[in-house]
Amino acid sequence: MTTALISHEIFEAHDTGPGHPERSGRVQAIQKILSSGNFDGLCRREAPLASIEQISSVHDKTYIEYFLRSVPDDGWSRLDPDTVMSPETGDAALRAVGAAIEAIDGVLAGEFDNAFCLVRPPGHHAEIHHGMGFCFFNNVAIAARHAQLIGGLKRIAVLDFDVHHGNGTQNAFWDNPDVFFASSHQFPFYPGTGSEEEVGCGNIFNVPLEAGSGSQAFRKGWESRIFRALEKFSPELLIISAGFDGHAHDPLASLRLDEEDFAWITRKLLEVAGGSCDGKVISCLEGGYDLRALAESVGVHVNELMSCAS
Repeated sequence: MTTALISHEIFEAHDTGPGHPERSGRVQAIQKILSSGNFDGLCRREAPLASIEQISSVHDKTYIEYFLRSVPDDGWSRLDPDTVMSPETGDAALRAVGAAIEAIDGVLAGEFDNAFCLVRPPGHHAEIHHGMGFCFFNNVAIAARHAQLIGGLKRIAVLDFDVHHGNGTQNAFWDNPDVFFASSHQFPFYPGTGSEEEVGCGNIFNVPLEAGSGSQAFRKGWESRIFRALEKFSPELLIISAGFDGHAHDPLASLRLDEEDFAWITRKLLEVAGGSCDGKVISCLEGGYDLRALAESVGVHVNELMSCAS
C-alpha cells in the first residue's frame, strides 16, 4: 500500500492578488519538492469537485449559495479584507473539499494507507455561516462528516497544528461528542479563539502557545494535554489540519518550530492511528507562508506518511 497525493492544477489558478501571503507560489514550491525522486512512490490523484450536498453537511446552504454568487467574472472580490476571490476561486474551493473527500474514500476503501491533500484555499477558519481568514469551506470538517455519513464511521479525530487556531473546525463540532478536536496555536493571536477553557462537550482540547514558543513548549503541550485524551477517545480515523506557519521563518506568526518538529508531530499522530484505526490518516494543507520553509516542512510531513505506509 502507499500514500496518496491529491491535488489539482486549479489550486495554482486561485488568485488572491498582489502581495497576498496565501498565494499560488505555495503550491508550486510544494510540488517542486514532491517531484523529486524521494517521492516517486506517491499515488498521485486529481481532486474532484465536491457537491453542494457534501458541503452542506457542515455549511449553511444560504452561505454556500452566497459564496458561489460572489465569485467574480474577472478581477477580485472579497468576503472580508483577508479572504480574496478570483474567477477560479469557486472551482478551487470545491476541489479543495473534493480532495479531502477523495482522500477519505480512498483510505476507507483500502486503495491507499493514508493521504496528503495539497490544496488551496485552506479551510480551518471557515465557520458554518461564513468564510474568513483565507478560507471559504472547511475542508477537514466536511471530510469528517463525510466519513461519518457515508463512510459509516462514528469516532473521528481532527488534529490541527497550524499556528492559528482552527476556530471553524471547533465551531462545527463544539457539541458533538463523536468528533475529537485538538489544536496547538499561538495565543493570543488571530482569530482570537483557542483558550484552554474552550472545551465544547469535553471533546475540544486547545494548547495555546505564547509568541516565541519553540519545540519544547509545542511538544510538551501535545504530550501533556492531547495524546492521552486522543488515545482514550480511540478514533476510527485521524484527520490532520496540517499548517506549517508555526515555522520560525514564517512571516505571519512568532512560533519557533522547525522541520523536525513537524516530522515529530506527524510520527506521533501516526503512532496513535496505528494503535487505534489501522493507520487511517488523511492530512490537508492549511497555512505556511515562507515558501522554502513550507516546502521543506511538507516534505518531511509527507515522508513520514510514506514511511508509515510502506
